[in-house]
Amino acid sequence: MPARDAKFGLALAGGGPEGAIYEIGALRALDEVLEGLDLNNLHAYVGVSSGSFLAANLANNLTTGQMCRAIVKREPEEHPFNSKKFLRPAVLELIGRGAMVPRLLFESLTDYWRNSEDKSLFDALTRLGRALPVGIFDNRPIRRYLERIYSIKGRTDDFRKLDKQLFIVAVDLDSGEAVRFGEAGFDHVPISRAVQASTSLPGLYPPVEIDGRHYVDGVLRKTLHGSAALDVGTDFLICINPIVPVDTRRAVETGVMRRGKLIDRGLPTVISQAFRTLIHSRLEVGLSRYEDRYDGVEVVLLEPRRDDYRMFFTNIFSFSSRRWVCEHAYQATRRELYFRREELAPKFESRGIRFRTDVLEEDRDLWSGVGLPELRVSVETRPETDRQCEPPASAEDLLGDLDAVLDRLENHVLEIN
Repeated sequence: MPARDAKFGLALAGGGPEGAIYEIGALRALDEVLEGLDLNNLHAYVGVSSGSFLAANLANNLTTGQMCRAIVKREPEEHPFNSKKFLRPAVLELIGRGAMVPRLLFESLTDYWRNSEDKSLFDALTRLGRALPVGIFDNRPIRRYLERIYSIKGRTDDFRKLDKQLFIVAVDLDSGEAVRFGEAGFDHVPISRAVQASTSLPGLYPPVEIDGRHYVDGVLRKTLHGSAALDVGTDFLICINPIVPVDTRRAVETGVMRRGKLIDRGLPTVISQAFRTLIHSRLEVGLSRYEDRYDGVEVVLLEPRRDDYRMFFTNIFSFSSRRWVCEHAYQATRRELYFRREELAPKFESRGIRFRTDVLEEDRDLWSGVGLPELRVSVETRPETDRQCEPPASAEDLLGDLDAVLDRLENHVLEIN
């Protein structure tokens, strides 16, 4: 049993739908290994962006097994994960902004005609930028999805009715300040709406209006916001972050890339690496400050390795390989826990939690453990394996690796010539 004074907390970072699915696999691995720790009954939960979705689910007593099954299969009285709920075009936003174009164009041309000596035509036309949509996807289905989930089986959409502390972090667009939904003054906001706000990454989803203010993704200020849990007395904080920058130095020898140069893959890959580097550097800075601010606090961070190439080159906003990503995260987390067993076991056991190294030494797969043995994939499951790039689990994954196929085809053509 946990030590009487042990107060465990969980902080989940964002990473789009694919990042959320990675975190589900990681959480399932933790659930199996940490005997005596109930992930549905922690002292505090903190969620940012897609991590807010999972933190709210755990606080509402959805188990890791239920969330794994919901990825791939409909359960009675449950609602499965569905890409359409996350990637539905914001039709009204697009139409509304498009309707502004004639007026803005007229104003731009009028302004240019009146001030042609001081302004270029390009300067005048910058007014048209107001017609650009603030989000291309509609995030209202996310809220409605959670409203349905939290309306069954004694769950709640009200922070105040939870028997544990849940904090969903978003950023006030007009002030740039982080807001913790769930704390006093912000606990009247429905959990589902708070999650909708926290996942509103600018450019992808429009800001969410709450009490006359507009809120966007909490990752704009910090990556984890773990201090929200530490501020309410959490003394052992488990953090999961699915987004790390990739290190391509081993990519050529493992056959993932031809030259090991990210620039070869164009602008989306360069932007992805830049975003991941920025997010992760802020995470490292934030974690380093916890030790100075909070005495006697233990913080454990779990995240993918930097040479986990399959995760990096998987589209984090796609559900096409969700089964593979969840299984991959489960096995990767098991390996990480096994490699760090001498460091982690004493930390957990000093707080009354048994660290099951024997479980990590077993040959396990995710799907059999959650009651879906028919989905078991053929990957090496022992934690001592050092493989970083498991084979794809399905035809969907092969399609997701189209770039690698084209690279091999190009090399073959060059050899022929």
